[in-house]
Amino acid sequence: MSKLSDATRNKLKTVSTATVATALYKRGFRIQCIQDVHPLSPDQPTMVGEAFTLRYMPAREDLNKLDVFRDRSHPQRKAIEDCPPGAVLVMDSRKDARAASAGAILVTRLMKRGVAGVVSDGGFRDSAEIANLGFPAYHHRPSAPTNLTLHQAIEINVPIGCGDAPVFPGDVILGDSDGVIVIPAHLADEIAEETFEMTAFEDFVAEEVRNGRSIFGLYPATDPQTLTDFAAWRKRNGR
Repeated sequence: MSKLSDATRNKLKTVSTATVATALYKRGFRIQCIQDVHPLSPDQPTMVGEAFTLRYMPAREDLNKLDVFRDRSHPQRKAIEDCPPGAVLVMDSRKDARAASAGAILVTRLMKRGVAGVVSDGGFRDSAEIANLGFPAYHHRPSAPTNLTLHQAIEINVPIGCGDAPVFPGDVILGDSDGVIVIPAHLADEIAEETFEMTAFEDFVAEEVRNGRSIFGLYPATDPQTLTDFAAWRKRNGR
């Protein structure tokens, strides 16, 4: 996995998935948002980290009995212990929340190991406990049944689809209250820089609109006075 720099990580923590989606769209990327996943808590921190993946397939009953968890190489258990600190564990659960992708004990272990967050396009069990951890976690909906009933963990750290978005190991994952977006690894630095600048301008625009200014000439900045005013705003606000 490539190493996400502290500067890029810190910039991405200050921007929104909406702003990143616009920056990616300008480059031709349209399906980078992981669909139908939601934060377990409205108060959880912004999530930024490189993708470490787990892929599930439909369970075959004779290979997916409860005793498979005795095997330390079981892909789900191994993913929990191998996901690097600062990374995000992204699970391809086939968009099927009828059985859980994981529960509170495994998610707590990720948190204690310094992982940056977890995403599943399925569901988590013990969802109220996970929501109370203060740890970035995203899923489709709560799900009580064990993953073994429907999902067979088959491999880790391979390219996956999660909520219809392509996720390659090392891609940068950003999650906020709007959802989760996947930034291709080779674009992470330039997207962080561009969206950091975009966010400053959008904050300026929002303040101007709250003060009663029209969006014409302001957003987009087609009036030269807008850029003059923005420069003065940045100086005044240390942005």
